[in-house]
Amino acid sequence: MSDPRPLNFTIIGAGAWGTAMAVHLARRGQQTTLVTRRAEHAAQLRATHENRDYLPGIRLPESLVVTQDLRPALLEADVALIACPSQSLRAWCEQMRTVLHDTSRLQLFLSLVKGLEIGTHLRPSEMMAQVLPGLNCGTLTGPTNAAEVARGLPAAMVMAAQRTDEFVPKVQAAMSGSTLRIYISDDLAGAEYGASLKNIYAIAAGLCDGQRLGDNAKAALLTRAVTEMVRVGAALGAKPETFYGLSGFGDLVATSHGAWSRNREFGEKIGAGKSVAELLAGRKTVVEGHRTTEALHGLCQERGITAPILTEVYAILYQDKKPTDALHALMTRELKRETAAPFAKK
Repeated sequence: MSDPRPLNFTIIGAGAWGTAMAVHLARRGQQTTLVTRRAEHAAQLRATHENRDYLPGIRLPESLVVTQDLRPALLEADVALIACPSQSLRAWCEQMRTVLHDTSRLQLFLSLVKGLEIGTHLRPSEMMAQVLPGLNCGTLTGPTNAAEVARGLPAAMVMAAQRTDEFVPKVQAAMSGSTLRIYISDDLAGAEYGASLKNIYAIAAGLCDGQRLGDNAKAALLTRAVTEMVRVGAALGAKPETFYGLSGFGDLVATSHGAWSRNREFGEKIGAGKSVAELLAGRKTVVEGHRTTEALHGLCQERGITAPILTEVYAILYQDKKPTDALHALMTRELKRETAAPFAKK
């Protein structure tokens, strides 16, 4: 694969994932700026060349620019990526809006966010487009543990945008290399719904682990979760086949089995007897699946979509239902013939 002319990337958000993506892009030879939320955090990263709070043990490349000043970083950017909790995305976009009046250079704004906005039920790209009309917005998602990407272990992701113009393949080429392969999808809704739903089912997988239900139970749960993911996504306007790809099945496998997965660990501890309130108190990192469960449950209720696993996870997280009772409810539902969503016809 030949390397294209370097692009100027700005990564907004210096948590583990934002930092890992910045490290990858800088190693690829792209002009990369990482924007932190706090000035003292930026100073610490510049002084130590390491993000000890969120990605310890990974040395930041010398070429990586770290700043807390969003304005100059955006004015120079061809592409912006944002890595933040889903409920913080709107506030970041509001900050960006004041800057974007002064530049026409930015051509693509990609979300690394996996969740929906509470209340509006908007997907990240929908909310971004609402605040930043006219800007081509999209997502970059898939089964990617931040530490592994930062260490240069092989991974693959999918990119989808509102408009797949001639610039999108240039970004694909600039980001892809021997350790990270980017695919393009024309199903933005499916890519974002898959990235959101998989976190809910990863919590459910963790509940299996915490209750020591065994491999049989976890395999059955994840098989039915894929079917439910396809059904919910299709009802919301996505293409069924998208959920068999990187943003759906791929990310579900990684997040449901990885020891690093915050969502799986969260479910595991609840399954072992910890309370939701106890686990959320004083956390430094966000469990996206927690708030995403609330948002997607509300959206399914609003649209009349049946989602038994999602409903039971919601009841555990928000209605104090015991995991054992939720399991009983799922196991004693009306018996049915197994059905799975078909693959797309060629």
